[in-house]
Amino acid sequence: MNKTALDLLIGANIEIDFQNFVINLLVVGILSYLIKLLYIKFSTTLSNREEFSKNFVILGITTCIVITVVKNSLALSLGLVGALSIVRFRAAIKEPEELVYLFLIIATGLGAGAGQIKITVYGILFSALIIFFNSLIRTKEITKSGVLNLGIITKKRMNESDTNKILEIVQKNIKELKFMSLSSTDENTTINLNVKAKDTKQLARLTNQINKNYPNTKVIISQNDDLSI
Repeated sequence: MNKTALDLLIGANIEIDFQNFVINLLVVGILSYLIKLLYIKFSTTLSNREEFSKNFVILGITTCIVITVVKNSLALSLGLVGALSIVRFRAAIKEPEELVYLFLIIATGLGAGAGQIKITVYGILFSALIIFFNSLIRTKEITKSGVLNLGIITKKRMNESDTNKILEIVQKNIKELKFMSLSSTDENTTINLNVKAKDTKQLARLTNQINKNYPNTKVIISQNDDLSI
């Protein structure tokens, strides 16, 4: 193998077009922010969406930078594999939907970093349309559905005052509800309610308020058409 072929293989003296690099960063930043807005508005996850999505833009930009640097160098690509093998990501992914949005962000960074701007933009816009129509379908399903079971689990023994505060939060966000049961141990307290919600936004708003006031609380929502209020 001659020197020229070896240089091409390891990516020696590879120069990156600065103007295209800046354009790629701008595109991935805008698309990542768009995905963040879609996640906050249309996601049905019960976690704090503002908190989870705050790093979407920087994740997309970071992915773009990494791909731009290593795409023309076999040596850097192998180094990246070695570096990632010792990195441990311990973010709490509670629901598959959160993972889907993270993949969208990473795909945006990959596409922009590889210089495939047109394909990346079209792909993200098409994904946005799918997210929008899925949201419309979910809203209709919840509107037509029966009563939902709302389970609130707190990792401590709650006193009467705390229990009443949680019920007040539920009543402020959801008008139709029925108290079902309350169980308490030294380690946790569980409240079960039957509720009727207008849409997923109402449920998400309720969950965020409960988690904000009681960080160690888990909210579980399940559908049961046989229940009544």
